[in-house]
Amino acid sequence: MKKYLIALLSIILIVSMLPLEGKAKDSQEPDVELWNAVKPLETTVTFLNTGAHPDDERSDFLAYLSRGLGVTTSSLIANRGEGGQNEIGNELDNALGIIRSREMIEASKITGVKAFHLSQTTSDPIYDFGFSKTPEETLEKWGEDLTYERLIRFIRTYQPDIVMPSFRNDHTQHGHHRAMEILSERAFEDAANPKVYPQQLKEGLPVWQVKKLYLPAESKETATTSIEIGMYDPIYKMTYPQLGEESRYMHKSQGMGNDIPAAPRQTHLELLKYSVDSKGSSGLFAGIPYDLAEWGDALPKKEKSLNKQLSKLQRNLDSIISSYPNRDRVFTKTQSALKDVRKLIRKIEKTKLDKQLKSDLLHKLSIKEDQLEAASFISSNLEAEARAAANILTKGQKTSVTVTLKNNGEQKLKDIDISLSIPKGWKASTKDHVKSLSPGETGKLSYKVEVPKNAENYHAYDEPVIQANIKFENRGTTVQQTEELEGTVAVLPDVALTLSPEDIVVNTAKVPKEIPVKVKLKNYKSGKAQASVSFQIPKGWRVSPNKAAVDFKSHLEEKEMSFTLTPPKDISDGDFDIRAKAVVNGKLFDSTIQEISYDHIGNFYYQYPAQVKGVAFELLKQDNLKVGYIDSGFDKVADYLTNAGVEMIKLTESDLASGDLSQYDTIVTGIRAYLSREDLKSNNDRLMQYVEEGGHLVVQYHKPNDGWDAMTTAPYPLTIGNPSIRWRVTDENAAVHVLKPDSPLFNYPNKITESDWDGWVQERGLYYPMQWDDRFETFVSMADPNEEPFEGGILMANYGKGTYLYTNLVFYRQIQGQVPGGYRIFTNLISYGAIN
Repeated sequence: MKKYLIALLSIILIVSMLPLEGKAKDSQEPDVELWNAVKPLETTVTFLNTGAHPDDERSDFLAYLSRGLGVTTSSLIANRGEGGQNEIGNELDNALGIIRSREMIEASKITGVKAFHLSQTTSDPIYDFGFSKTPEETLEKWGEDLTYERLIRFIRTYQPDIVMPSFRNDHTQHGHHRAMEILSERAFEDAANPKVYPQQLKEGLPVWQVKKLYLPAESKETATTSIEIGMYDPIYKMTYPQLGEESRYMHKSQGMGNDIPAAPRQTHLELLKYSVDSKGSSGLFAGIPYDLAEWGDALPKKEKSLNKQLSKLQRNLDSIISSYPNRDRVFTKTQSALKDVRKLIRKIEKTKLDKQLKSDLLHKLSIKEDQLEAASFISSNLEAEARAAANILTKGQKTSVTVTLKNNGEQKLKDIDISLSIPKGWKASTKDHVKSLSPGETGKLSYKVEVPKNAENYHAYDEPVIQANIKFENRGTTVQQTEELEGTVAVLPDVALTLSPEDIVVNTAKVPKEIPVKVKLKNYKSGKAQASVSFQIPKGWRVSPNKAAVDFKSHLEEKEMSFTLTPPKDISDGDFDIRAKAVVNGKLFDSTIQEISYDHIGNFYYQYPAQVKGVAFELLKQDNLKVGYIDSGFDKVADYLTNAGVEMIKLTESDLASGDLSQYDTIVTGIRAYLSREDLKSNNDRLMQYVEEGGHLVVQYHKPNDGWDAMTTAPYPLTIGNPSIRWRVTDENAAVHVLKPDSPLFNYPNKITESDWDGWVQERGLYYPMQWDDRFETFVSMADPNEEPFEGGILMANYGKGTYLYTNLVFYRQIQGQVPGGYRIFTNLISYGAIN
């Protein structure tokens, strides 16, 4: 520990002489890739940060630990963030979970933190079901035993020395955050208890005793440990908090990331539990062996030889770090150290050390072996590229994968072995060989790959379906690394069907004679294909045509077909499904493939049944109602209401700037439109004029920082609640009290009853207003259990000749979730403009 403190003080002294902003003094650009590989050789400490959602990681502190100290650092997140909001597109639910999971992976690459999830698949029980105010509700919905078993399993596998939940179990926190803190705290003892989930031990997992459990301190005064993390790092040319913010910019769907100045910053921690003797020190690592030399000191006195070997090995690891940035020198020393690590592992396996001590030491050495292999591969300057001829594959297809190696280093690499890691049942073969590569030499192997006819379809959370394993030998030591192929390789159905609309409302007040449905087919099969498309419809329905054929001439070609559905005249209220299917070469395909593509994460796919989800109910509408919709890009309300027969016109920038707004009975803003539409903010005065001259404006919910000015955005002062946790009704079944039952809002054109508040999804409302002008009227009151009610869910005020209505109720989730009451109430809100 003394050596570590001296080294750390030296680093701080050096970097303190560097500018807080700007470049390091050395004009040579830092070799960031090499430094990322060698820095972790400095310490054996492992650190685990637990949280509930992607973006819960403590990015600044984790960047300091991982990049600043070389600590092996990971984040374990419960769910995939499926219930969150999306600030870059309209993907929600599982598709959003895929985006947020990939964003976390990209963020982790910047901080050097490995990302893990307890949630294993789409629609996993550990799902982000929306905001929760209590850990009890969270664990009830996730399944407490399932969640805890996975947590204990992870801790026993990863074996962290230190665990730190991102949040405390405090009533001001999200219930998901609180649940993860509670379970993390409980796991401190239980992961080491062989009576807890003994089946895991039968499977080969060892018990594991976490050394320390820290919580973020409530204040500096309550902290047991305070750590300065705001230092400038000349390798990354920024401070660790700035590096953390760079990673947070990857969470684009959540609008994360800020430009911050270089400045001192401390992390304050409270030590809650410990199983080691810190000998009076409050240091983060006190009582925990920091490197292999300290592990040697912790051995029994009779193990002098082993102690010396561990100390010598650590000196060699430190020498590798000091050889930076000379890649050739690093490579030579790394190869030697890798050989020593493997010898030491074999020796310790044969010793009669205490069982737990032996297991712990072998685990630490196995981490060092992995780190040395990574450092060796990078410092060898072996350039590797693996590409598939086609990234989209179908079952039974044959393709090729090319692996190209170039030795840009100064040493010869021998006994090169390249293989493909593929699922069971796949075939890969090559006639090419690369036995060795001298400096400057290039080698290429081309594999023929056969996808079996029973191959598993792609899933975004699975390991890559094809990876390249690259092995070489130098100085008698073998190095192996796995390289992912360029881009996402996915096995998809031969043909995918996307229906439009995917959701249908049948208005029982006026049953439509025909409902047009379009089916867009995409040919994922290589080459030509012919598909026959038909529908599976409920009893009493008709479809025209009954069947239709389409010919594809090329891979990824798209064709669109039109069908007409006819519902029965006497259709009953309730849900129904209409499924589409395509037959290609005698095989049935009935899936939609949602393609998810963003520059910061790449291309991914989400597969789900090709079907129309329908609901039949009475929806009365004002004749000739004309509604202008300011689309934020964050919801599909306008599309869903259009499909339900309401005339919705999406307003463009020019419409807002100079169009005739008086032609609309009502204008509606999409959720958080003041965030995504700069033209809305700049033309807000025109909207106020529209209201003043007799228009009806309906504004859906916003966050406090969505470009919302409490004094000027609305016609009268209206302040959105902050902090947000206090200003929500998360119980979707919370009782609703209508304060003005005689208002047209609840009587025209639909008579709203208690049943219209039934069946809501995820929540009632969020970001409730906390203050508003007396000229606003309130219309509904609701509350979560044991809390005071909110009355600001629907606010409306007269302004000039018109009316301004603000609602933070989550109508977009209800409308997109096919909740009849959501349609009926919202239709009333927007119809007020026709009778005002």
